[in-house]
Amino acid sequence: MEALSGWFSHSVAGLLLLLPRLSDRDNAQRKKRMEEKALEVYDVIRTIRDPEKPNTLEELDVVTESCVDVQEIAQEEYLVTIRFTPTVPHCSLATLIGLCLRVKLQRCLPFKHKLEIYISEGTHSTEEDINKQINDKERVAAAMENPNLREIVEQCVTERDD
Repeated sequence: MEALSGWFSHSVAGLLLLLPRLSDRDNAQRKKRMEEKALEVYDVIRTIRDPEKPNTLEELDVVTESCVDVQEIAQEEYLVTIRFTPTVPHCSLATLIGLCLRVKLQRCLPFKHKLEIYISEGTHSTEEDINKQINDKERVAAAMENPNLREIVEQCVTERDD
């Protein structure tokens, strides 16, 4: 019995020594998965067109790879956070850009997700108000019922064959 107890203690001690390595490997794999998801998200939003200019949001540095964060919140469910930077601090179309980001991601992301979209801190004069608007489901739904606004959003989010 003592031999069995000694073997068991030795085996448990060995497993405890392996746990940090397994945990590190799991964390590295999880981090890599989140980075891959973030790139997938960025690939969707980078081609959105600016409402006023002929450029994409990527070309104008409104969105960059670093503005996307993805966290796993449940098995196969993710929190996607976007922090975009308007071209000027008083950009009158920042809300529309946020709406375009939301619409395109809701349509195109192939995985279950929750979406939070914000203006990068300190980059817009009314960022708090705009952040509330673009993250309020009722306001977004109401905006998309407006045919003129819906048409502008469609023009911005539709891929062009250049």
